[in-house]
Amino acid sequence: VYISDLEAKKVMDFPEIVAQIATCFGPEIYNEERKLNREQLAAVVFNNPEKLKQLNAIVHPAVKKHFEEWLITHQREPFVFKEAAILFESGSYKDCDAVITVTAPLELRIARVLKRDQTTREKILQRINNQLSDEERAARSQYVIQNENFEETKRQIEEILFSLKKKQ
Repeated sequence: VYISDLEAKKVMDFPEIVAQIATCFGPEIYNEERKLNREQLAAVVFNNPEKLKQLNAIVHPAVKKHFEEWLITHQREPFVFKEAAILFESGSYKDCDAVITVTAPLELRIARVLKRDQTTREKILQRINNQLSDEERAARSQYVIQNENFEETKRQIEEILFSLKKKQ
């Protein structure tokens, strides 16, 4: 069973989080439907380490609580995978039995995000530069997947799953 960063982003719409973010960053960070302007928030926090720290202090405890509640409903599953871009930075790795880092060359990652999102290379690099390097994540992980070629990536995943099943 798998929970992703997208699932965790639902936390940003929780009324108590909306109120805290509006208090910290101003009500204009939300539109009239009370939907977060993520682009505007990103522009603020990825250029200001103190503001990023404030946002993380609001969001990370709520994401942790949301994950713990989700985990209760999936506790009987043989494996639970939690996908998070900032697993180490947020401290969430402490709740994991093992960590799998998935990486790809920088230019390939940038090309993938440009294809997926309406953003710029500069904004992508801002976010990447606020995260641990691939080398740091790999050094802290029990497994590393090189995600350049789909068939090779699938093979690496199968090896890891086989290894994890042997440990059960």
